[in-house]
Amino acid sequence: MKLFWYVAVGSAFGGVARFALGGFIQQRAGPGFPVGTLIINITGSFLLGMLMRYSLQSDFVSPEVRIMLTTGFCGGYTTFSTFAYETAGLMEDGAYGRAALYVTASVVAGVLGMFLGFAVANQLIAVRAQS
Repeated sequence: MKLFWYVAVGSAFGGVARFALGGFIQQRAGPGFPVGTLIINITGSFLLGMLMRYSLQSDFVSPEVRIMLTTGFCGGYTTFSTFAYETAGLMEDGAYGRAALYVTASVVAGVLGMFLGFAVANQLIAVRAQS
């Protein structure tokens, strides 16, 4: 039962972060393209990649904190359900080129973000091993 609370707390913070940051970005970018969700998906992929690699390959992060940060925070933060909804909206509006760009950029940059997260985590692990 204790792990559910870790997930709940992480999810609450992740959802609030998504709402605040996504809204902040989208407000400045304008309504033509869902850039707020795109940025959230990319940064969420980066963060999850870094957290999983670092926490699973070091003893610095407890299983409880790992689940709070990954399943909780990242699960509340990333927005692929919103991604699907916004893609469908673009398609329904006849903006097929924008929809294709959005899907491609989200997937490619998200996977690249994941590998960048892996690389940062590997560096953190190497630095920690030296100290």
